[in-house]
Amino acid sequence: MSLEQCQRITELMAGFEKAWFIAGGWAIDLFIGKETREHSDIEIAIFRKEQLYLKDYLKEWEFKKVIKGEFHTWGNEYLELPIHEIHSSNKLNGDTIEVLLNETEENDWKFRRDLRISYPLNSVWSYSETGIPYLNPEIVLLYKAKNTREIDHQDFMIIKDYLDNKKKQWLRYALELHEPKHEWLQYLY
Repeated sequence: MSLEQCQRITELMAGFEKAWFIAGGWAIDLFIGKETREHSDIEIAIFRKEQLYLKDYLKEWEFKKVIKGEFHTWGNEYLELPIHEIHSSNKLNGDTIEVLLNETEENDWKFRRDLRISYPLNSVWSYSETGIPYLNPEIVLLYKAKNTREIDHQDFMIIKDYLDNKKKQWLRYALELHEPKHEWLQYLY
């Protein structure tokens, strides 16, 4: 999988008139501007309130919601927390994407694992030099902080020196609330 896959998703989503952005490890790479490691999948994030728009937009796709690690057919019901992950596949060509639902409240993004943590909604995502929207790295890293895998730690170590003071301060604040003993805190001062 390469950055071309992110461009293909951007083309796929070009007519979707709601906010969406690449998430996960690809968001880290888009922020830096180069591929830093191999990626096995691609995730996009949307706001929970726009889930049915996405389903309508991708009419030819099949959707599965993930409940406690198991896949279940997603009908037309509105998905509430704790459901936050949807896997979809294009029945015509076999393409697949993982969709992550993000919480909002008025003008803020809310961290679904700890609703005390928020971010101004209009600052949640940015665009790569080639116009691909991505979830800002400090938010991606917050998600990666729970059950940190080796690739998550690699992503953090690669990007930590690219983060400006504002991003580092926000991530430090969020980690201190949510994962107060996390090893990344020592790098965020």
